[in-house]
Amino acid sequence: MRSIWKGSIAFGLVNVPVKVYTATEDHDIHFHQVHAKDGGRIKYHRVCTVCGNTVQYADIDKAYESPEGARVILTDADFDKLPAAEKHEIPVLQFVPNEQLDPILLDKSYYLEPDSTTPKAYVLLAATLEKIDQVALVHFTLRQKTRLAALRVRNGVLVLQTLLWPDEVRAAEFDVLDDVAAPGPRELAMAETLVASMSGDFDPSEYTDDYQIQLRKILDETIAAGGDKVVALDEPAKEVEDADVVDLVAALQRSVEAAGRKGA
Repeated sequence: MRSIWKGSIAFGLVNVPVKVYTATEDHDIHFHQVHAKDGGRIKYHRVCTVCGNTVQYADIDKAYESPEGARVILTDADFDKLPAAEKHEIPVLQFVPNEQLDPILLDKSYYLEPDSTTPKAYVLLAATLEKIDQVALVHFTLRQKTRLAALRVRNGVLVLQTLLWPDEVRAAEFDVLDDVAAPGPRELAMAETLVASMSGDFDPSEYTDDYQIQLRKILDETIAAGGDKVVALDEPAKEVEDADVVDLVAALQRSVEAAGRKGA
């Protein structure tokens, strides 16, 4: 794996250097659009609707169109003025019980690797989260966007899960459910019996993506058979900085004292 971000977790006065890796991957087979006649790739040009010229990426800015019809153009300088968490720091904001985190808020997951020859602070934070059975709410800035995220432990490794903001979750308002009668005792008992007969421990390895498996089989068979559907293609043409060793006991003590003064 290749890290996509490098920084540190700010846990009170304790600094935990980390590297960030994408924890999941898309295994879907992706396709390109081609000309049905000769199999040539379809290319798209960035054409300006005003002058009709093809525009280079360096000459492209972002624009917002208001409901009233006004188009507002912003440059990188405008975006740099926006408030954001420290770009290379993940500050811990609060610790909350696991059950208070609604799964619908969970977005993308990232693995955190200790970026130090002495990862004692990393192990301490991971062990603490496991012992208290809580998650740490943090700020995480990635690709110029600040996100709220949950820091948890999975198999001894710190995992960062970005969260949706509350206003990004739609309200489920279905009028058809308003006047439905509640299930009766007999119906509930039968449903519970059915659930009990189908219950078991979850093992994700028991489930497979049959669609992708069959699609891969079709592709392999088509390549092996050759013919008009197969087009020959032309052949396409470590930084490590150890962090200073942290005096964990002293840093934690100062953090506790600072939190006490803040609470008082």
